Amino acid sequence: MDKFKHAIIAEKLTKCFGSHLALDDLNLRIDDGEIFGFLGPNGAGKTTFIRILLDLIRPTTGSVSVFGLCPLENSIEIRSRCGYLPGELRLDENITVRAIINYFVNLRGGSSKITNNAYILSERLSLDLDPKIKNLSKGNKQKIGIILAFMHSPDLLLLDEPTSGLDPLTQKSVLVIVNEAKDEGSTVFMSSHIFSEIRIVTDRFAIVRGGSVIDVRKTSDLEIHKTTIVKVKFNGAIPHRDTLKMLQNVSLKYVSSISKTLNFEVNGSMDQLLKFLSGYDVERLETSNDVIEDLFFSYYDTKK
Repeated sequence: MDKFKHAIIAEKLTKCFGSHLALDDLNLRIDDGEIFGFLGPNGAGKTTFIRILLDLIRPTTGSVSVFGLCPLENSIEIRSRCGYLPGELRLDENITVRAIINYFVNLRGGSSKITNNAYILSERLSLDLDPKIKNLSKGNKQKIGIILAFMHSPDLLLLDEPTSGLDPLTQKSVLVIVNEAKDEGSTVFMSSHIFSEIRIVTDRFAIVRGGSVIDVRKTSDLEIHKTTIVKVKFNGAIPHRDTLKMLQNVSLKYVSSISKTLNFEVNGSMDQLLKFLSGYDVERLETSNDVIEDLFFSYYDTKK
């Protein structure tokens, strides 16, 4: 397998569906061999981005590459090297689980290794192979999608909400399988809106809003630097942005002049921020160390 520093590169990527802007000047680089989380709510552009990587849809403007290959020109090769779990898995409802797995195993070449992997995964996920698809719960259909994505040990895994519909024990098993794939050399790109799984499994993650990447973080850094999210509501005037520049290890994440609210991210001690705030009429101050969740909401705070 050819090695590239970046498994995925997107530059100024835009996608319009009529008047709706699904991706807006998106820029992103994902390292080869890492587990990368794409964190955002429904409609933020996560699924659109994955589908562009596979050339299932095409961008309006901008460029994207997967292992140095352009999806528009090399979609067959890219798809052969990928494992894809879509957000909505559509299967023939009238055949059995075993039949659908065998069908996709044959599409992947039908090797004994892929066959064995598929059935080992089905055992690990406690998936009964005999029922017809139409009789399965959402969770069991999701298990099929996971098997089909992982069974051929792909170079790149594209997972759209991989734990959706799964019970907590199975969710844990899936995250273990994701880590095992990384250990075997796969790059993993997973979209999610579940903060805990981003924290547990990813090396880095991006927060996406309105089709744009607005922040990219190394997951471990948030714990190492003891990051705290601070939300402050003022009774009177709020500090001007320029006055905040003197504060070390403090960054402003959100401003609402109407509700007189500021959200800060503090790396390390809060002493300097608290001393600064003592000169203002503060109505309420809230802190949290659930860093990924609060970092996300600091960008999505909709109160005005």
